[in-house]
Amino acid sequence: YLITSSKDKSAKLHETKNLTPLKTYPTETPLNSAAIAPLRPYVLLGGGQEAMSVTTTSMRQGKFETRFWHKVFEEEVGRVKGHFGPINTIAVHPSGRSYASGGEDGFVRVHHFDDNYFRARPYGDLGEVED
Repeated sequence: YLITSSKDKSAKLHETKNLTPLKTYPTETPLNSAAIAPLRPYVLLGGGQEAMSVTTTSMRQGKFETRFWHKVFEEEVGRVKGHFGPINTIAVHPSGRSYASGGEDGFVRVHHFDDNYFRARPYGDLGEVED
């Protein structure tokens, strides 16, 4: 799969053979980056209000947070705050145990997933979750 993000306030998951869009993840702010979590059925999206408007807006209104969407069900399942400006890039570590986000505020933030992230049952109670 391939994921794209756009200023049109959405991200799309594409099939790589012919780039057919499979899923769409709409948000209320422009998106600058997206990544696929390797161990869990999530996509991570980042963006926020345009940088030129940041000085006139509070952090809450700017939506400067990483958004977690369920890859299959196309539902937002969580957000992680941390930046004081739009998120420009998101990358998930190949091990799937952490991710980094870089923002217009000049910071790169490294986030490590806690055990609850791996214990969550994103498809309901289907049995044991593998590590």
